[in-house]
Amino acid sequence: MKAVYVKEFGGAENLEIREVEDLPKPKGSQVLVNVKASALNRADILQRKGAYPAPLGFPERILGLEFAGEVAEVGEKVKNFKVSDRVFGITAGGANAEFLLTEESLLAKIPDNLSFTEAAAIPEAFITAHDAIFTQANLRTGETLLIHAVGSGVGLAALQLAKAKNIKVFGTSRTPDKLEKCSQFGLDFGIVTETNLVADNPEYFAEIINYKTKEKGVDVILDLVGASYFAANLESLAQTGRLILVGLVSGRTAEFNLGTALAKRLKIIGTVLRSRSNEEKAEATRAFIKDVLPLIEKGLVKPNLDRVFRVEDVRKAHEYLESNESFGKVVLDLY
Repeated sequence: MKAVYVKEFGGAENLEIREVEDLPKPKGSQVLVNVKASALNRADILQRKGAYPAPLGFPERILGLEFAGEVAEVGEKVKNFKVSDRVFGITAGGANAEFLLTEESLLAKIPDNLSFTEAAAIPEAFITAHDAIFTQANLRTGETLLIHAVGSGVGLAALQLAKAKNIKVFGTSRTPDKLEKCSQFGLDFGIVTETNLVADNPEYFAEIINYKTKEKGVDVILDLVGASYFAANLESLAQTGRLILVGLVSGRTAEFNLGTALAKRLKIIGTVLRSRSNEEKAEATRAFIKDVLPLIEKGLVKPNLDRVFRVEDVRKAHEYLESNESFGKVVLDLY
């Protein structure tokens, strides 16, 4: 089968389309999927550079954490899918390939109103966002949410899911044009966090949040940025607020005032999908099918699709994602 292959860890120039060994036939509850489209994620860039090794049992040189395609074969214990069903889902690697072997429990059926490329833009972003803000943070109607990097794939998914429950959402971005685009998805208030502003005043967005909430703060923060925002995040949270850490692009190490966390009785939660067990991923997928798929089928939330690249242009796709110019998801078309 054909796959996007990392010849050497490093730049996008090391990516190529290569014939690799065919996957085994599915057994038990396994499903073989003919992948039609696969979205790119920051994790793919890190893995390509050799900075984010694939979990045990997944290919280190074939990237891809989410996919959309057709069922090609099923194992003898598969109950909910049959050959030719349109499916999408998450995986820990190997989705940038012609075929993918996965578990039935990690799949969902693609709604009729979505193409393969649109469907590929959904799983990682929406499952991550839904799990983070609702399952992990227990965000409830009537509360408030702050999303850092709100114009990213996960950020836009969280924004749409929160607005579907009429939750007030604040968002940050380094560029005002992304915040303007986010207003079309229902963003209530945007904050530009240019690098020099935050460097000169680390409490920059905390001051704005506290002013806009009359010193109450927000109930939940979804942080896709990392260390540089950590101290200000605690200042921005309300009493019993919850901080959900997903991204670390600005660093892994931060200093903060423990007294703030104690006085406000805060919860600081780290979350990631890729390294979870299949059982945990299956649970997140079931929650996605129950709560999010109906919203997609009704058109109340939509895939955040920025650009589609032919698989032959995978190097350009990586360079585009790495440029930080994207608004939403970047998808590879494999067929």
